[in-house]
Formats: sequence, C-alpha cells, structure tokens
Amino acid sequence: VQLQASGGGLVQPGGSLMLSCVISGFTLDYVAIGWFRQAPGLEREGVSFISTGNTDTYYADSVKGRFTIAIDNAKSTVFLHMNSLKPDDTAVYFCAARPGAIATMPRWYDYWGQGTQVTVSS
Repeated sequence: VQLQASGGGLVQPGGSLMLSCVISGFTLDYVAIGWFRQAPGLEREGVSFISTGNTDTYYADSVKGRFTIAIDNAKSTVFLHMNSLKPDDTAVYFCAARPGAIATMPRWYDYWGQGTQVTVSS
C-alpha cells in the first residue's frame, strides 16, 4: 500500500491550495482517508476525513467552511481543497488510510504517505 501526497507550497494569507493523495495497492471499497497536519513543536492533528463506504466527511472546527475533501474513485485520489488559508494553517500535511469507518486520531491509521509542506505567509 502506498500513499503519495503532493500539492503543498508557499501561499499568501487568503490564498488557496489543493493537496492530492494518490492511493495504490489498496481497494477503496470501505476505507477512511484522512488528512492530518503537524506544525513544528505540535502534535499531529486531524484536519479532514472521508469515508469511501458512505462518502461521509468530517472536518476539524479550525477548517470548517474553508477546506473541502473529495475523492475521485476512478483515479484512487483524494483531494483537499484549501481556501482562505491562514498562517495558522502552516504545517506538514499527511494523508493516511485505514480500513473501515472514519477515525480522527492518528493512531488508528495504518498507512501513511510522506508529508507535503504548506506554508502560509506574506
């Protein structure tokens, strides 16, 4: 199983980015895919999640209304559309997968991609 995250970069406050996570070696029949982020000195936190089984989604309060998670099953790719970015969104972003329902804690995820850096700064 491999997860490949991409799309990070430097953006000004108020700007937008789209992260992508390509998943291979994993049948997406009933899987939860999550985006987590980790800023220097802080714990890894859950940002947004989607279930392939019922398309349920979940967002952390800090990103509700600004971030949107979506899945393209044909391409085995999960996207995180990030709008109205703030300096507090600066972190390394990771995608992760687990069989079954959405879980918001990192320890419940079995498979992880490498991180992609998102920096929000003027």
